[in-house]
Amino acid sequence: MRTAVVIGTGLIGTSAALALAGRGVTVYLRDHDPSAAHTAAALGAGTDQAPPEQVDLAVVAVPPAHIAATVADAQRAGTARSYLDVGSVKGGPRRDLQDLGCDLSTYIGTHPMAGRERSGPLAATADLFEGRPWVLTPTPETGTDTLNLALELVSLCRAVPVVMDADAHDRAVALVSHTPQLLASLAAARLREAEESAVRLCGQGIRDVTRIAASEPGMWVDILSANPGPVADVLSAVAADLDETVVALRALQSADEDKRTGGAAGIEAVLSRGRAGQARIPGKHGAAPAAYETVAVLIGDHPGELGRLFADAGRAGVNVEDVAIEHATGQQAGLVQLSVAPASAPVLSAALRERGWSIRQ
Repeated sequence: MRTAVVIGTGLIGTSAALALAGRGVTVYLRDHDPSAAHTAAALGAGTDQAPPEQVDLAVVAVPPAHIAATVADAQRAGTARSYLDVGSVKGGPRRDLQDLGCDLSTYIGTHPMAGRERSGPLAATADLFEGRPWVLTPTPETGTDTLNLALELVSLCRAVPVVMDADAHDRAVALVSHTPQLLASLAAARLREAEESAVRLCGQGIRDVTRIAASEPGMWVDILSANPGPVADVLSAVAADLDETVVALRALQSADEDKRTGGAAGIEAVLSRGRAGQARIPGKHGAAPAAYETVAVLIGDHPGELGRLFADAGRAGVNVEDVAIEHATGQQAGLVQLSVAPASAPVLSAALRERGWSIRQ
């Protein structure tokens, strides 16, 4: 791949363009908003000038509802040898392309499983896709050259290719991406009218659950409009679980001991199913999930403190598998939670105490 055009210079399109440009590909940028393409160009993602000739690959990074029309227009103009999109829904655009009579031999649907709460070219980074799954949904019509260019794009962005059927992909993202977005928004919406005294008690749990609720609503309306059926199916199952959970909680309020016992069993069943599901989430580097222990360290909100903590952990010969920070309310301090292998936890705790860190149990 020597040349590419990126159509749509939002977060995903500009990030892909930055990755390609950084690895020697000449990238041309298009957007219905010229200022967005100009901004992406200023960031080093390519040029917002028109390509002088047909490029190798067109990367269509527009909302799902506009993918088919954008690909069709680009094919009619002979923009590229091959075309792919990076939309979060795959089945609908593919069927729309068929209805428009597009050349499916030069097209492949793809979806990089990466993103941020922020949108637009200014949120883009060249390393957004590194180590992340990038789904490819070839059809029997997809040409070998097109598939190879798509694989080259994934490689240049340092992502991990995953081949799936388009409709299976849509069901999967409904479960692991689209429904969690709605559930996070529903949970965060409870805070909108909450008393200030309650909101001030927010800890790491509610922050974890609601983090993605900060996403741009308009973008998610586009995504959910393109995949409503599978998302509704998952939400229906969640709603049934919620109904059962409400019944169980009401039973716990009862004066009847048998009802309370049944309610407790119902709650335990919900929590156990949740724990079993969470255990299926892939662990480090996609391997089976591992059990870690947490070493909680009190840290001041000062420049260089995190660096000093990580350096001391390194001197102890302990590999930190994951990290989370819980900020203290009203204080310039917080708890840094270092996840390590169980055998390493006492070693790390002792070493950090020796270096003056305050360890919290």
